[in-house]
Amino acid sequence: MTTVITQSLSLDEFLKLPEITPAREYIDGEIFQKPMPKGKHSRLQLKLCNSINDVAETAKIAYAFPELRCSFDVRSIVPDIAVFNWSRIPFAADGEVPNDFLISPDWTIEILSPEQSSNRVIDNILYCLDHGCQLGWLIDPEDRSILILRPHQQPELLRGDRQLPVLTGIELELTVTQVFGWLKMSN
Repeated sequence: MTTVITQSLSLDEFLKLPEITPAREYIDGEIFQKPMPKGKHSRLQLKLCNSINDVAETAKIAYAFPELRCSFDVRSIVPDIAVFNWSRIPFAADGEVPNDFLISPDWTIEILSPEQSSNRVIDNILYCLDHGCQLGWLIDPEDRSILILRPHQQPELLRGDRQLPVLTGIELELTVTQVFGWLKMSN
């Protein structure tokens, strides 16, 4: 279960706290500690980041960041994967990636852990969509399904050989079966 830390802090005060592992999120004035990622979660997170970055980074289309703190409006969240269109990455003057991202991702991906509240995770995806995000995925490894959320559209629950939507410009073709196939590592 996600730990709720009852402490009255502003977002600015929260952002001055030292980072810890697993990450904490600031939502509606409360601090929530995310669960520690486990095997399935870590495997899916790494494979998805690598798959997205393999087709999008060199062409400077987008970049997938694992566990990146995104602070915008009144929340500070840490999506499992935050994908930003290249043109929206707030590079520093020297061209380096910054430490602080004060904008919502263009595509947010969450991988549900058994001890997480699906509604709390969906709430974070919806919050991103309300603040400019174009696409959200909620991956449920136990159910072998991926919930697709987009602004102003009915959610879709995809299973099996259904093609997964990605951000415009990213040439990545994945099915739900392929994503969950990454969990098998031995013959």
